Amino acid sequence: MLLEAYNLHKIYHNGNRKIHVLKGLEAVRRRPAMYIGDVGIRGLHHLIYEVVDNSVDEALAGYCDHIIVTILADDLVSVEDNGRGIPVDIHATEKKSALEVVLTMLHAGAKFEDKVYRISGGLHGVGVSVVNALSEFMEAEVYRDGKIYHQRYERGETVTNLTIKGKTKKTGTKITFKPDKKIFKKVEFKYEIVSTRLRELAYLNRNLKIDLIDERTGKSETYQFPGGIVDFVTYLDTGRNRLHKPIYIEDKRNGIELEVAFQYNDSFLENIFSFVNTINTHEGGTHLSGFKAALTRTINDYVRKSQSSKDAVELEGEDTREGLTAVISVKLKDPQFEGQTKTKLGNSEVKGIVESAVAEKLNAYLEENPSVANKIIAKVIAAAKSREAAKKARELARRRSLLESDTLPGKLADCSSEDPAECELYIVEGDSAGGSAKQGRDRRFQAVLPLRGKILNVEKSSLNKILTNTEIRTIISSIGAGISEDDFNPEKARYRKIIIMSDADVDGSHIRTLLLTFFYRFMRPLIEAGYICIAQPPLYRVKIGKTETYLYSDEELEALLKKHKGDKVEVQRYKGLGEMNPEQLWETTMNPEKRILKRVTLEDAAEADRLFSILMGDEVEPRREFIEANAKYVENLDI
Repeated sequence: MLLEAYNLHKIYHNGNRKIHVLKGLEAVRRRPAMYIGDVGIRGLHHLIYEVVDNSVDEALAGYCDHIIVTILADDLVSVEDNGRGIPVDIHATEKKSALEVVLTMLHAGAKFEDKVYRISGGLHGVGVSVVNALSEFMEAEVYRDGKIYHQRYERGETVTNLTIKGKTKKTGTKITFKPDKKIFKKVEFKYEIVSTRLRELAYLNRNLKIDLIDERTGKSETYQFPGGIVDFVTYLDTGRNRLHKPIYIEDKRNGIELEVAFQYNDSFLENIFSFVNTINTHEGGTHLSGFKAALTRTINDYVRKSQSSKDAVELEGEDTREGLTAVISVKLKDPQFEGQTKTKLGNSEVKGIVESAVAEKLNAYLEENPSVANKIIAKVIAAAKSREAAKKARELARRRSLLESDTLPGKLADCSSEDPAECELYIVEGDSAGGSAKQGRDRRFQAVLPLRGKILNVEKSSLNKILTNTEIRTIISSIGAGISEDDFNPEKARYRKIIIMSDADVDGSHIRTLLLTFFYRFMRPLIEAGYICIAQPPLYRVKIGKTETYLYSDEELEALLKKHKGDKVEVQRYKGLGEMNPEQLWETTMNPEKRILKRVTLEDAAEADRLFSILMGDEVEPRREFIEANAKYVENLDI
């Protein structure tokens, strides 16, 4: 989610004198990506989030406890809350209703005044008006003062007067909009994408009820979590073997509200998610730094007290976070964001407040719960020993990499270009497909790395074991960007496209998932940079007379057979890449002018983390439930 353009217009107070106006929506339509990130699927769904965040701000202020999001037919979405309702009286300077000011003018919001919203997810006052500007039409209904007020807008312009259309006993606001097809490449809302964000918001706002209704399919869900972020941590750790129940810390200091929930599992991975005023701070910031510092210091102090001096181990930060799943949520009046995507908290005072609060309460918890403390200490000491072993394995991997250089017999067939911007690496399943790919490729810019069998499941392996695995070591050496936080640098990657090319069968899907798990856990910046792609080879070769056609789905085949009913049609189904000769593989899967590539993205890191744990973790039941629930939607599994 782009946070350059935070949602605005939180003006549900009585009156409108606090609303400040900076006019102009034409800039939004001219350059929509500046406000919502892009005009693809991400930007499209960002429209919903902007409207929902207004209602969430009413919940943060204590005036709303129920939000209903409905995906309607014909690309329509409505968002209704039971808050106070946007004011409809005449604005003092604009001489029009406060509702119209909010929905048609950029930077017209009450959050520029402290007294209206003490805590808000938005900052810059560009949310709902941006949605209005980028919609074919928007309709607003306000339930206030016993009346139902209505107004319609088209592409950001007011087209009807504010009218009273009835009476009501409820309060709140309902916004209905239809994204403009002149702006967006494709208007099709994805239920799963919307549900992920709404579920997250419900976790972060304890007891807030959010209904999601999809009238296109009849599917609906209700999200309401009395446990708040404690329930969130439990949800994130689905599929993992947990060592104890989540530890919960709550504190209020100097106008800052803090919630932390975390627990350890027996994995080797660190999964921490941080939020500020319900905004996902992907790049962390001072609140995350404070938590990490408190965790390291408190556990180190406990280890020193519980062990003799000769047995004591000096733990590093990464040791105390191995196998940790945590959610940190802070709420404050004036968050300052920095970083490339404006998702890194910069308020310096927050670090000390979080650090002291977590240290005090975690120390008390460990003293009062020695059985849990002992499990945590055993886990972090094992992590420290594993770190030392991994350090030796990493040094060995570096030495081998230098010795092997580009001469990896039977492995990497490199390209001749030295410009990473044009270079591609195909990671291919098996020697047979690897041989065809090597022969069929364009040697100038396409490299091929065949894998022998399935790589190690990194979800269940320690770093030192991972670094001694031959196939993974070869991948690391071929890409050239290093591994782990210490020495990984995506700018050093020798290829700007790393393409996973596997068979379209169960084994191929498993190999693809293993590779994606590895990249997600240890080279996530490559995914974030858009370097990781999945090749989509054809499923069928169809010959009608002298004409050959390659098809990529059963639907395409069915449509073609209907079109040529009665003709002599030869159909070959490819069971694997190895069945294609080099020319066919180039023509269908490697030729940049004709191939189909799916770029791997992280729409939601927390949900992606949970899914990887379900698919690759130890617990069978969550994996079985996930497969049963999603099998009907799967043609070619793509994560």
